[in-house]
Amino acid sequence: MTKAVIYSLAITFALVSSCKTKQSDSTTTQTTEQSAPMASAPAFNADSAYNYIDQQVKFGPRVPNTPAHVDAGNYLAAKLKQFGCEVTEQNFVATTWDGKKLNARNIIGSINPKASKRILLASHWDSRPHADNDADAADKTKPVLAANDGASGVGVLLELARTIQQSQQKPTVGIDIIFFDAEDWGNGEKAANDFEKATGNQYDYIGFCLGSRYWSKNLHKPGYSAYYGILLDMVGAKGATFTKEGLSMQFAPTVVNNVWQTASRAGYSQYFVDASGTQITDDHLAPNTIAKIPMIDIIHTNVGTGGFFPAWHTAEDNMSNIDRATLKAVGQTLLQVLYNEQ
Repeated sequence: MTKAVIYSLAITFALVSSCKTKQSDSTTTQTTEQSAPMASAPAFNADSAYNYIDQQVKFGPRVPNTPAHVDAGNYLAAKLKQFGCEVTEQNFVATTWDGKKLNARNIIGSINPKASKRILLASHWDSRPHADNDADAADKTKPVLAANDGASGVGVLLELARTIQQSQQKPTVGIDIIFFDAEDWGNGEKAANDFEKATGNQYDYIGFCLGSRYWSKNLHKPGYSAYYGILLDMVGAKGATFTKEGLSMQFAPTVVNNVWQTASRAGYSQYFVDASGTQITDDHLAPNTIAKIPMIDIIHTNVGTGGFFPAWHTAEDNMSNIDRATLKAVGQTLLQVLYNEQ
């Protein structure tokens, strides 16, 4: 995934101010949430999620305009239908930061589609066309298998849909699972920075995260809205740490705190670390700024350094990085959050 870390002093100041304000406002809320019993939620099967990730990787790199991309997309849509979702596909042509045209599609699966209160869950399903972060020069031009950077979030959401579909007690809220396409093309950070310098606009660069931008401007249902959204990105590596990403805390601090508190109460605080993270341009940005849905990003960032997992954007982003314990922590936390909405 193309991840642009935002260093603007103005935004950093706003983030710090937002964090401080929210902490003082949420003391009572945190106490109330932590004392209230959590709803009964079904068990998340990490083995099943692992298998869904493996199946995606077996298609090969899911780079747009390739047969593997088409086949993988068909697989994802079929799985969502199998799990009882109402499936909508958005086919569109995306223009990349370097001017290429991509045949892309967002794949949306809706659970309990008639419910008025809705929660949005998302991950990108495409993979990177070149391993630009690889130490081996010969591998830098090769496409990435993207087991963690893409397939892990999709696998967790597929298993979540399966678990809910087979559960005797289903959440009363509506759930929309969106697999965003065309997130991970090229090296758009420099182009984004150049755009910001030329226009003064930090949030309207269109060179990457193309699927989420398309969806945010062309909602799959007229007038669609969600109570909040959660994006999953790189959620499968062994020993992963998820800090409180900066833009998530700026746009949706209440959602962040709810998820992290739920994870802690479920016993997963070693993964969901109560620490501030860097600001990252990801697929949650367009839903926040364009669709006006408060959406957060659960993304693997190293505590203190803010870096990503070691195999990020390399040829080594394969199934050897995927850890069932991490998948369990993320999947069980999400299920608990959803069932707490009863």
